[in-house]
Amino acid sequence: MIKILLVEDDLQLQEIIEDYFTAKSAGEIELVCAADGADGLTHAQEKDYDLVLLDVMLPEVDGFTICRELRRHSDVPIMFLTARQAEADRLHGYGLGGDDYMVKPFSLAELYAKANSLIRRAKGMIRDDLMSVGRISLDPYRGTASVDGREVELAPKEYALLKLLMENAGKIVTRETLLVRIWGYDFSGSDRVVDNHIKKLRQTLEEGAEQIKTVVKSGYRLEERK
Repeated sequence: MIKILLVEDDLQLQEIIEDYFTAKSAGEIELVCAADGADGLTHAQEKDYDLVLLDVMLPEVDGFTICRELRRHSDVPIMFLTARQAEADRLHGYGLGGDDYMVKPFSLAELYAKANSLIRRAKGMIRDDLMSVGRISLDPYRGTASVDGREVELAPKEYALLKLLMENAGKIVTRETLLVRIWGYDFSGSDRVVDNHIKKLRQTLEEGAEQIKTVVKSGYRLEERK
């Protein structure tokens, strides 16, 4: 039996999702529902779930706060379901450790497919709690970064840039790749936006800034410095 926690204050949508998942899985998926953030957080902390479907705008406690709290002790897959479609909101959700993000209104079939994909992936993955390159460390499930053990506060895009560079440590990551992965295919601005955000990232990292190397006419590379 697969157990999914759905935290959603729209009771009609809650019922629709529950009925669809139950019918589609032939009863193999049990959906536990909570109508406010406080109740949802309590459920998530007291029981084990295979997936958490999480609205962002909730009474009592918002979805981003729930995600942040869960990532302090759990790597359960989290998918945000929300009407908030701004890029900053999506990046913030990913930065906090969310695994996926669906904007309302959405297809129930796509939601079901993504939910199953996240569950399968989580059951087959062994996750490291911490990514470390030289003096820089990043906890992708708490959404935090630190230099020499001191936590630093990163804006959503700077966090996303650092995470992508750390995932490709020692390799050149082109400006085009950074633009597509972080700003999206439909971004119409100049690639100078990457340089500006890298500058801000370096300023925030302070002693760790020297690890980010500029590769002329190409992009950036994160190097390890002992």
